[in-house]
Amino acid sequence: MKKRLLALLAIVLIAAFLLVPRIGIADLGDFSGGGDYGGGGSDWGGGSDWGGSYSGGDYGTSYSSRGGDSGSAFRTIAIFIVVLIVVAIVMSRMKKDGANRSGANRPGALRTAASLLKPISDIMERDPDFSPEDFKEQLGNLYFKMQDCCMKRDVEPIRPYFADALWQQFNRQVQQLKANHRTNYVERIAVLSVDIKGCYQDKGEDVIVAEIYTRIVDYTVDDNTGAVVAGSKTREKFMTYEYSLSRPIGKKTAPREEGVSERHCPNCGAPLSVNESVKCPYCGSVVSFSDHDWTVYAIKGISQRTV
Repeated sequence: MKKRLLALLAIVLIAAFLLVPRIGIADLGDFSGGGDYGGGGSDWGGGSDWGGSYSGGDYGTSYSSRGGDSGSAFRTIAIFIVVLIVVAIVMSRMKKDGANRSGANRPGALRTAASLLKPISDIMERDPDFSPEDFKEQLGNLYFKMQDCCMKRDVEPIRPYFADALWQQFNRQVQQLKANHRTNYVERIAVLSVDIKGCYQDKGEDVIVAEIYTRIVDYTVDDNTGAVVAGSKTREKFMTYEYSLSRPIGKKTAPREEGVSERHCPNCGAPLSVNESVKCPYCGSVVSFSDHDWTVYAIKGISQRTV
């Protein structure tokens, strides 16, 4: 009987842990959660820093369990199960906290397979005006702009730089923050490195895959009380992201002058400065660059290391 009871408890505990959903990786701050993840957080050197703050989010997990009550024996078993689950959760959290102090301890998103990628010189041969250094600088600046917009809980200014589905996800996140009367701050942010991993073609699009390595301090504040409800104002997180950007095959790099890319409103033809506004100042149309320049369509959280 005891062996059967122990076996039953073990099966229930294993099932409970298997039913707990894996933490999903989102974007615009939701990469940064309470626990570290990914492959070891190697230290990358150098690079320019872009500073700023943004609103992100916290990881959340939920699970459900079902049980029955059919007599005192089952009640006793249920009590034992609850006690064991509580002990297991406490031990798991203690283990996770220890692992977070020492480094990454759970998988992040998978990188795009290197076998799928061609050297960036493939783009440069077809687009002589394409500059890898300019591309990396623009991507780092876009990361900074994302953080600033999200802290202000207004992602409209970055709409042209992202595929619509991805931008809609950003917007839902900031609207949820507003509804919960919370602001997520990411301070002391620095883009430590931007590395172009390669390119490929898919469904009529040129795609560039790049990794961004950043340092942040992440915490969430209740707007009504000013209390920190998640994260830390002091602990630093080193984040690695993979960005995938695309544009139609055959498109060329637009001319740039003093760091400002010139575009024209597709509705009325008026000249636009993409560093100033995403809306045409003449007709009010929202401009998308998906048909003109590189547009972010996917972001992955590769790793997070907290120190």
